[in-house]
Amino acid sequence: MHQLFSSASILSLHIPANAILSILFINIQTSPLLQLLTMAAKNTNMFPLIFSFIILGLAHHNLVNALSPNYYDQTCPNAESTITSVVKKAMLNDPTVPAALLRMHFHDCFIRGCDGSVLLNSTGKNKAEKDGPPNISLHAFYVIDHAKKAVEALCPKTVSCADILALAARDAVTLSGGPTWDVPKGRKDGRVSKATETRQLPAPTFNISQLQQSFAQRGLSMDDLVALSGGHTLGFAHCSSFQNRIHNFSSKQSVDPTLESSFAASLKSVCPAKNTAKNAGANLDSSPTTFDNRYYKLLLQGKSIFSSDQSLVTSAKTKALVSKFASSQQEFQKAFVKSMIKMSSISGGQEVRLDCRVVN
Repeated sequence: MHQLFSSASILSLHIPANAILSILFINIQTSPLLQLLTMAAKNTNMFPLIFSFIILGLAHHNLVNALSPNYYDQTCPNAESTITSVVKKAMLNDPTVPAALLRMHFHDCFIRGCDGSVLLNSTGKNKAEKDGPPNISLHAFYVIDHAKKAVEALCPKTVSCADILALAARDAVTLSGGPTWDVPKGRKDGRVSKATETRQLPAPTFNISQLQQSFAQRGLSMDDLVALSGGHTLGFAHCSSFQNRIHNFSSKQSVDPTLESSFAASLKSVCPAKNTAKNAGANLDSSPTTFDNRYYKLLLQGKSIFSSDQSLVTSAKTKALVSKFASSQQEFQKAFVKSMIKMSSISGGQEVRLDCRVVN
């Protein structure tokens, strides 16, 4: 903000107070800003200083309220239904698409905000996020490409790739039997994507304090952490992401003792110590294409895949939430929707890309 409105530039403004009042009166009739404007109009000496606070306040107000469920109602009313049909078609051809889209959205929002930076291709001079180690296994980018092409045919240069991804992630959940919700829209696409920044993503080996810190840095709470972890009800994990739990766990124990013994044995059978099968791994829960609360039930039975999953039962607060969601799918879904809206509103980006893989 200070780049747009430096204190020097604000203090040098010579604008009549009544003109500013007429310009800014819209939407602030009931706001404390109106009181400040009235004070400024009465005291011209105070005006420059008060006006600077007003500009900053309005800018903050606009940032907070930049996203809206109705953002495309006038400019592209059929955007959502178009994206949904693309996702639905892709799911019929490949049942792993929903998990891929949900994970892609998470990984986008956790780096530079939800700005579609995860969609950008690497260039000769820059290795992009999608080629960073944690993102190598991301797939189904073509679904976003197809949705973008369809939406561009309807409303050129209008709907951002970041919004398309957020909507596709919602559709992935809904079409897998999960809840639906109104996605706030109006995100802009970012112009920067760096593979090195994927180190900031929470790792499957994280403990509870590391997870808490990672989420807190993005304005997300422990409640959000537990609810969003429920996204692991969809999908599959490669051996490398949980190898630490089933081989050489510690100097005293080969296997993580929190793993239920027969479950640990089944994981070891598909992921031997010297595994060479590129696509070997395990489903994240026993219903990997259905969005349900089974993930939490299995977590309480010692049948979670990642160390980070298991860490959710190492804190009294998070374990209580795990138990709550395990016993009530309705409570889980309500919390998941609330946290998804919160996470997907982390802002970033400057433009509406014409091609989701390339900056304008």
